[in-house]
Amino acid sequence: MVVKGGGDLGTGVAWRLHRCGFRVLVTETAQPTVIRRTVAFASAVYEGSITVDGVTARRVEDEAGIRAAWAADEVPVVVDPQAEWVARLRPLAVVDAVMAKCNTGTRITDAPIVVALGPGFTAGVDCHAVVETNRGHNLGRVILEGSAEPDTGVPGEVGGESARRVLRAPADGIFRGARAIGDRVRAGEVVAYVDDVPVVSQLYGVLRGLLHDGLRVYAGMKVGDVDPRAVVAHCFTISDKALAVGGGVLEAILFLARSEGR
Repeated sequence: MVVKGGGDLGTGVAWRLHRCGFRVLVTETAQPTVIRRTVAFASAVYEGSITVDGVTARRVEDEAGIRAAWAADEVPVVVDPQAEWVARLRPLAVVDAVMAKCNTGTRITDAPIVVALGPGFTAGVDCHAVVETNRGHNLGRVILEGSAEPDTGVPGEVGGESARRVLRAPADGIFRGARAIGDRVRAGEVVAYVDDVPVVSQLYGVLRGLLHDGLRVYAGMKVGDVDPRAVVAHCFTISDKALAVGGGVLEAILFLARSEGR
């Protein structure tokens, strides 16, 4: 299986597939802009490796590294923005977990089974199945015809908060964190800087996500996330949403494989 994108949702997908015995490869960009870094296999690009809920992902550079990671019961992560490894490995399934809210290049012909997450894809056209990512009654549902719910531009509600829980860059510049993921923060507290401009939390809670230092950001870009439920453990375990989406992807792959007699 190839999972394009190792953010928190892509990690939920890769983690579930790995736990079910599939060999999984995650592709990423050279500088992932992942927010929930402590639960994202994409962090292996920066750190070399990361363990999330008992599963280790490791950055590798070539096919030998990929196969060595599989032999060690790990998830290999490669810097491959165009997902060129798909053509090289010819996997049973490709999962687009880039979460760009649009199709950035995935085709229904990329693999025998192609699954995509969230809006921007049409099942039967871009992929064989779409998995709903919007919080609510349909979260994790497998869509075999049509598309997921459209992007509203409004963050999902967590602990009674929506837009205020999201930290956004106040200006263009270079990002630098002032607090760490898992820290409790207060409303009005500075948690990061963009150049010398402070990024301020709008509410009390736990800092659940924060960009990697040194990334160039633009004004209005999401750079962090404060969880008003203030449960520190939530920062270091796969979320309910990622587990639901991962379960939907697993269902889609098994359903489509059975339908094709694989």
